[in-house]
Amino acid sequence: MSPVLEDRYIEWLYGHFGAVRNRNPARGYWELSVVLHSKEFVWLIANDDNRVEDGKSLRDDFIREQGSDGVSEEWMTLGCSMLEMLVALAIRASDQTEVEQEMWFGTFLENLGLIEYTDEAFHDSKWYVGPDIEEIIERFIYRNYKRNGAGGLFPLKKPGKDQRKVELWYQMSAYIIENDIN
Repeated sequence: MSPVLEDRYIEWLYGHFGAVRNRNPARGYWELSVVLHSKEFVWLIANDDNRVEDGKSLRDDFIREQGSDGVSEEWMTLGCSMLEMLVALAIRASDQTEVEQEMWFGTFLENLGLIEYTDEAFHDSKWYVGPDIEEIIERFIYRNYKRNGAGGLFPLKKPGKDQRKVELWYQMSAYIIENDIN
């Protein structure tokens, strides 16, 4: 995929969580989105392959809306990026609740510990964000977060099971129930 098309695709994904590129850098997450898109989400727990397929299916939506110029078959078969998985899961969570996908995406960033990594943080010389983001992403992917889900997407106060061993869909369901999210 050409860099121009890749940039358009990331921008299209970025628009799913209510963001507009190059606005207020203190509130923007373009740089973080690029990093999240560069990391493959790999599933380790049964049925989390559904999260991969949801993320990859966003490519079909992109092609329907934007056209297929420059899109190769190889690109269509690439692994699912973290950004794709998070956007797709935010859409699914929104379908299950009355909460908008933009809010879910923000909740995911907050729960992962990525909310502070705005564009301003990337461009501020006081911040050194590289390894921190890598560690956070790897902690999530390889399920090195806490038993109750803290450090992952769906931390619970009273988990019935070790959340590191529970597929994301059921983690999300438990989070919705525990937090009484309609």
